[in-house]
Amino acid sequence: MQIITTKSELTRQSAACLRQGRTIGFVPTMGALHEGHASLIRRACSENEVCFVSVFVNPTQFNNAEDLQKYPRTLEKDAQLLESLGVHFVFAPTPEEMYSAEEMAAPFIFDFNGLDDVMEGKMRPGHFNGVVQVVSRLFELVRPTRAYFGEKDFQQLAIIRYMVEHSAMSHLFQDIQIIGCPIVREKSGLAMSSRNERLSKAEKQTAVAISQTLISSMDWAKTAPVATVQQRVIDTINAVDGLQVEYYDIVDKDTLQPTNTWQNAVGCVTVFCGPVRLIDNIQY
Repeated sequence: MQIITTKSELTRQSAACLRQGRTIGFVPTMGALHEGHASLIRRACSENEVCFVSVFVNPTQFNNAEDLQKYPRTLEKDAQLLESLGVHFVFAPTPEEMYSAEEMAAPFIFDFNGLDDVMEGKMRPGHFNGVVQVVSRLFELVRPTRAYFGEKDFQQLAIIRYMVEHSAMSHLFQDIQIIGCPIVREKSGLAMSSRNERLSKAEKQTAVAISQTLISSMDWAKTAPVATVQQRVIDTINAVDGLQVEYYDIVDKDTLQPTNTWQNAVGCVTVFCGPVRLIDNIQY
């Protein structure tokens, strides 16, 4: 395994693989890797001849400076895991290597066709502009055959698909296949997240109520309308000491717009467990 820190070396290695006709699997991450990431990487390794992984805490997708500062950074530990999984190349740049001073200062503008008007986009203005900024740049550098993303970040996955398939940039990425992979959960049911490292043992036990409530809502949905289930999920989670729902939206899988029917519906939730912001979803 080779750790790369510059864009020029990354493009050199990627171009060499492509000249040899080798398929490239790519998993972009922000590090603090866990079994959820590992599941993506195993699939990338199994379905492609070469596997690239990026480890980069992208500053342009954080609209909260404190959240950026506290985001866990564990490159040495991550590298050990990546090597054990069979990754060939790890790209771990600095922000200064990824962006010019002008790019860091000026917001990246992208038309999401309304996909960012709800949920995470509404609560975190500018977040998805930063996501698309970094992912589009990584795609240009790596030029993967397939790129792998977890379904836990459901809205992010939808926006990446839109960028590749329908946006003004789609001609740049038309050969890239976007692979969505199922949520990986801890034994308790808690969705795996790098942010879980910031939870105390007691907070982790408390946070289990999030997934438990979503699972229960599958039964509620058999007899109750969307609005009733939506409110019941919010009330049930908020009744747990230490949890506070930021939003729970039941939306159409494709448009991400609120829906009043269970057909093609997905429920997306964001909950604060103490100071830590956790996301999860369930597909009805």
